[in-house]
Amino acid sequence: MRVIRIDTSSATILLTEAPAPKVRDRQTGEIAKDAVSGEALMTLGVVYIDEGESALIQVTIPESGVADGLNVGAPVALPGLVARPWQSVFNGQQRHGIAYRATAVMPGAFSMTEAG
Repeated sequence: MRVIRIDTSSATILLTEAPAPKVRDRQTGEIAKDAVSGEALMTLGVVYIDEGESALIQVTIPESGVADGLNVGAPVALPGLVARPWQSVFNGQQRHGIAYRATAVMPGAFSMTEAG
């Protein structure tokens, strides 16, 4: 499926859930790995605010992309943020959604267009 690059230059992104290992299999506790690099993956929650609208999203990042100094409630930057639509069949039910992925998460700043 198509990967859609997200321009975050005018957005304010606030951390709502600290990065935690992404679990691939809940029964075994297996941690998800990047298909190309084999690196462990992390997930985090953010509120993405742009042009007066907001959305709560979960973002996947490689473990090495988690910067120090992250605080829940504080602004963060998500370089390389992309959205990838997905669909699957689970227990006979059609499911679909959007998966978000970034190359890193680091402390950010409030957008001047939102704050001022």
